[in-house]
Amino acid sequence: MAKSGFVIGGIVGAASIILLFAFVFVPTQEMTSPELIISNGHDATSLGDENTFSTKKNLTLVELFKKTEQGVVKIETDAVNPVGNTKPVGSGFVYDILGHTITNAHVIENATKVTVTFLDGNQYNAEIIGADKFTDIAVIKVNEKPRLLHPLDIGDSSVLLVGEQVAAIGNPFGLSGSMTSGIVSQLGRLLYSPDPGFSIPDVIQTDAAINPGNSGGPLLNMKGEVIGINSAIRSSTGEFTGVGFAVPSNTIKKIVPVLIEEGKYRHPWMGITGVDIDPEIAEARKLGNTKGFLVVTVIEGHPADDAGLKGVSKTLKIDDKEYPIDGDIIISVDGKEVRKINDLLVHLQREKSVGDEMILGVMRDGDLIHLTLTLGERPDQQ
Repeated sequence: MAKSGFVIGGIVGAASIILLFAFVFVPTQEMTSPELIISNGHDATSLGDENTFSTKKNLTLVELFKKTEQGVVKIETDAVNPVGNTKPVGSGFVYDILGHTITNAHVIENATKVTVTFLDGNQYNAEIIGADKFTDIAVIKVNEKPRLLHPLDIGDSSVLLVGEQVAAIGNPFGLSGSMTSGIVSQLGRLLYSPDPGFSIPDVIQTDAAINPGNSGGPLLNMKGEVIGINSAIRSSTGEFTGVGFAVPSNTIKKIVPVLIEEGKYRHPWMGITGVDIDPEIAEARKLGNTKGFLVVTVIEGHPADDAGLKGVSKTLKIDDKEYPIDGDIIISVDGKEVRKINDLLVHLQREKSVGDEMILGVMRDGDLIHLTLTLGERPDQQ
């Protein structure tokens, strides 16, 4: 039987890299050695005029830092780590003049008290407004409105290009107001969310140094706009190795207003598990290519079941390994090609909401059929 994969609104898959969320635990008394490798962070920006994206001029790194530094904050919580009596420290940024601030959901997890420190050193208590563990985004709000709030503009992550220069500002290892720079290394990555089994689509990969403490801080383009929220790194040591990941700003735009209004975000849910078609599966099933997403399991009573999707029921053993020889293969969604799971995830994230219908193009027993699926709400636990 093939190994299972990602959970898309209910699709499950195996991890290919080790990821560490970029938040750091520091001692409750003071920040000490850089050996402490867990860090917390937050991203927030105001709703900027999207039409100004192409007309703003590029800034130098010095200009960029001066423009945005007052909008980036340090976030601490009382969620003490029992090992070493340490507490989380991360980053965040101001979203609007009402005091809403964006961070990662994992930064404030299990917290009953959240403290925000601004550039001028003033600290304020903040309340948790809402969090979405499936995209690792959270909103907090400063209880005592500071005299000067400096919301950051949110850019359009869909126009990013590989090779474009970017900068990250945050609190690596608790060192406030640190900036690093680099480029967009790749786009459209899948990042496992803090909720096991699910994944965040459309994620930005960057080589701008992201270390423990950067979590939740902004990833900025050279116009000074937030184009991502720094969330995780690929590392075997827990420290920067050249590969960092940021949840894109267009996901922030979709999730944050709902969190402010309702306290939670309802993600669309299909209710299937499956894997990408690989050469071994393609050979076992005598397929002409390796495109598409194989439905392995259909969860009873959920949208895919209602739509009539069928999972794997038969396997063939080849060289002591079992391969699925039936089960629907999704090859398109709403007329768009599905090459791999990422295409389906990105479509769900960008275009769909709970209650929406979508048309699936499905290969079943060599024939192409089309099924209409009405999306449900993703359950809290798989």
